[in-house]
Amino acid sequence: MERLYGNLIMSVENLVTPLADLEALPYLDTEGMLPQQFEGKIGVYAIFAEDQTLQYVGYSRDIYLSLKQHLIRQPRLCYWLKVQTIDRPNRTLLEEIRNAWIQENGNPVPGNRAEQHQWEHAIDVKAAMTDEERVQHQDPQLDERSQLKILKNAARRLEAEIIEILNQRGLKESLRFNPKLKETGFLDLK
Repeated sequence: MERLYGNLIMSVENLVTPLADLEALPYLDTEGMLPQQFEGKIGVYAIFAEDQTLQYVGYSRDIYLSLKQHLIRQPRLCYWLKVQTIDRPNRTLLEEIRNAWIQENGNPVPGNRAEQHQWEHAIDVKAAMTDEERVQHQDPQLDERSQLKILKNAARRLEAEIIEILNQRGLKESLRFNPKLKETGFLDLK
């Protein structure tokens, strides 16, 4: 398939490096850091579980920041990654690379289908509440301020659980959660 990129007509096949040809990189290096070489880089990335099964394929204008967000959203599934960078933002090309990798995989990629929301959006604290937190939060006698406090406490608990999982994996990367989002019942990085 040929496409027009700038003033050049190029074959898409020449611009897509097959997923199988890319080196699998650890999500966290030996110092517990995300791959800094992708900070500010544009490209497509594939995220793999510990057993190296493909979990999600995405693209970004800053791969490093996206990888950081995915790590807190899915801390148990981000172990390996493969990346193809491009020089200039080109959504069409990025989508074609992503689609080619998904097709190359042969099996449905969970994070690009049923679980896509979990990979691409802030964590919904209400969905992760314990039964006790849910009962307290839905108490009709509580005022709005008390409900907000329960929501914030649930967000803090969930944040602590995520941090603990990542600390067990040796994470040394600085993570700063958005405090304003916690008040609205969501958890994500700032």
